Amino acid sequence: MSDTPTIPASTTPAPAAAPKTVKDNSGYFWGTGRRKTAVARVRIKPGSGKFIVDKRDVEAYFFQVRDRTDAVAPLKATNTLGKWDIAATVFGGGQTGQAQAIMLGVARALMKADPSLEASLRDGKFLTRDSREVERKKYGRPGARKRFQFSKR
Repeated sequence: MSDTPTIPASTTPAPAAAPKTVKDNSGYFWGTGRRKTAVARVRIKPGSGKFIVDKRDVEAYFFQVRDRTDAVAPLKATNTLGKWDIAATVFGGGQTGQAQAIMLGVARALMKADPSLEASLRDGKFLTRDSREVERKKYGRPGARKRFQFSKR
């Protein structure tokens, strides 16, 4: 008899489980988006296609067509426009930054709700955070890079 224990064949590792979807008790999927200084908390739920931003309709909240199309772009790319009820809360930034933060939040929430949509969201670059921010003003200068006029004499 040998002193080494034998391992039964039935203890082989189980295959990896499918990714779990994150859903809260009320049936919403959450996603957070950021752009410049704007932060958007987005929650989606299967429904009729209502899109609410800070308790207002998306058309009433964003005045420019560009910002409205940015906010719904992930839904159009995945052909899910009108299938999800979306509620977003935004803080900070301006209109464009808030619209692009909502775009990232919607894309992240869609990916959590249906992982099969990830490929089309990545192809449209909706899951990549745009990290560009305003460069800070330096002391002794009028702006971040601008300098006061130089006079030789």
